[in-house]
Amino acid sequence: MFKCDQCSERCIASNLPRQLLDDLGKNIAQIEFKKGDNIFREGALSQSVAFLKCGIVKLHLHGPVKEKILRIVKAPTYIGLPTSISDNINHFSATAIIDTTVCFIDLHQFREFIYNNGKFAYDIMVEMCENELLDYQRYTNQSQKQLPGMIAETILCLSDRIFNSNRFNFPLTQSELGDLVGTSRESVSRILSDFSQNKIIAFNGKELNILNRDVLEEISAKG
Repeated sequence: MFKCDQCSERCIASNLPRQLLDDLGKNIAQIEFKKGDNIFREGALSQSVAFLKCGIVKLHLHGPVKEKILRIVKAPTYIGLPTSISDNINHFSATAIIDTTVCFIDLHQFREFIYNNGKFAYDIMVEMCENELLDYQRYTNQSQKQLPGMIAETILCLSDRIFNSNRFNFPLTQSELGDLVGTSRESVSRILSDFSQNKIIAFNGKELNILNRDVLEEISAKG
């Protein structure tokens, strides 16, 4: 049995009483994923709730023409709650972009916790609302900003919300960055090259260093 009360990553379920935490531990499977591994797949049957214990994943789905990355997610957080709770089929996929650990919680048990524990249900609702508001803002920005602004915004988002540093290993390929902001790999390559030539950012292999945050923020703000 998994010992949820001894877990170092404090998820929303950690607010449950001890007995319920013990019940939760009986219905959890913890799995390690390597970079590039699929965590769950669009169109597959969903029988569990996925809690991202450590690592970073991309949430993505297939569109009419190509794949679209919906969001980059950093642990600790739940992933796939809307599709797990509302339907039995995954409506998008999740893939590890660095080595990642996920706890899979039995869906029936998770729903029982929601039905019977108001504080737990409220905390789940707050997390889902916060993510939804962030998505609204990002989709609005994407529809109104030009590509340099979108790529600058994405770099700042990774810096501030994912890595908490101006220097980090860039977790996406240029094709994936294009799938995130809605453009081609060639356009991404051109804009990143422009940023580098103007000494706004610098790449050393996969490591990205923000050299001039003020200019990057100005590009992001003005689009």
